[in-house]
Amino acid sequence: MALRLEDKQAIVAEVNEAASKALSAVVSDYRGLTVEQMTVMRAKARESGVYLRVIRNTLARRAIEGTEYECLKEMLVGPTMFAFSQEDPGSAARLLKDYAKEFEKLEIKALSIGGKLLGPGDIDRVAKLPTRDEALALLMAVMQAPVTKLARTLNEVPGKLVRTLAAVRDQKAAAGEQAG
Repeated sequence: MALRLEDKQAIVAEVNEAASKALSAVVSDYRGLTVEQMTVMRAKARESGVYLRVIRNTLARRAIEGTEYECLKEMLVGPTMFAFSQEDPGSAARLLKDYAKEFEKLEIKALSIGGKLLGPGDIDRVAKLPTRDEALALLMAVMQAPVTKLARTLNEVPGKLVRTLAAVRDQKAAAGEQAG
């Protein structure tokens, strides 16, 4: 069934909006996947904040025009599925990398972050990017480390004094037992 012009315009607008808000994009070839496999992948994508869309290449070219993902235009050959990371840059890469292991027929064509085109071999690097929560935890640990070290250092001064006094007391007690 052919799409009407209004439907095509709506699809282009929807994908353009998703691309404009996205932190990264992954383009893959979904040929050979069953409907059930695609449904499972779409459900997982929704859970992980990834916009997943199968779209005709002609519409995709128009949809990514004017976004930082224009560099993906040359990869739009054959059946194409877009995955846009909405929450953290590595989420789409992680999702498709995991499913590419599970479904051998899923082929990653390219990915892009910040307008830079990356090849399918870079998916591991992008997938290892920390999530927002992990990045915040790392930042907090880095920010907290100097304060913690300062507190330990300041606490060490009275602790050392107490240990020295205890050693002197023990020494005097041992000397008193020997004298008596």
